[in-house]
Amino acid sequence: MPTIHWYPGHIAKAERKLQEKVNLIDIILEVIDSRIPLSSKYEGIEKLTGDKPRLIIMSKADLADPEYNAKWQEYLSKKTGLSVILTNTSSSKDLSHIIKEAVDLGKPKIAQLISKGLLPRPVRTIVIGMPNVGKSSIINKLIQTSKVKVGAKAGVTRVAQWVRVNPKLELLDTPGIIPMKLDNQERAAKLAIVNSISENAYDTLEIAQEFVNLLADLYPELLEDHYNIDLKETSPTLENIAIARNWLILGGVPDINRCASRILSDFRNGRIGRITLESIPPN
Repeated sequence: MPTIHWYPGHIAKAERKLQEKVNLIDIILEVIDSRIPLSSKYEGIEKLTGDKPRLIIMSKADLADPEYNAKWQEYLSKKTGLSVILTNTSSSKDLSHIIKEAVDLGKPKIAQLISKGLLPRPVRTIVIGMPNVGKSSIINKLIQTSKVKVGAKAGVTRVAQWVRVNPKLELLDTPGIIPMKLDNQERAAKLAIVNSISENAYDTLEIAQEFVNLLADLYPELLEDHYNIDLKETSPTLENIAIARNWLILGGVPDINRCASRILSDFRNGRIGRITLESIPPN
């Protein structure tokens, strides 16, 4: 198993920053990666978000196995008791669903304000999640529905900038980044595979080989087809894949560095096929 380095001091600082943002809003849009729904979901998220209502958004569903998408959506909904929405990288068809669910989640808060004699206002929300799970994509889609910047909120913060998504919903225009506790190395390796961890924290060769091992186990036919190898005749190593694809350097030596980078890029950009790296846990 590859070793991923982690730094508790950075985690504490990131948690404080996230909690400062969470204090400003009514509801939370929690984004996870559909390819690794468990590993990209923060354990004990309630510690960071308190009792704020949450909507779970499974991003990059168009890169994940469609058979698993629906199963994970159902599993997470039952496990958390929350609404779970699948969203694609390139499509905005799901936006109206996200906005409706967000507004509905915030209605109790607005009703509470009205009961205290205050004027109704739009529901305030933030998009949070681990690095590179698709937060910015969701934010950009929501912002594109309206170019109206509301600006700083009096009595709330001078720094926070809000965007009016529609008359009933406002979005904090910067994401809340959930810090990663990488003490679980199996989980950390999957986060590295999907590019949620800085390349400085891991060895690319190790992570690429770990991905190849997973692919050989979960989707052997995709591995064989895309990299022109026969798993009945050869083992799934970076060296063998480099030879099969003719990625060689002087003297016919397999270029495993190029191979590792290409394999990870192929997966992250969906060139190998639609892949989910985690199975539904047994009940």
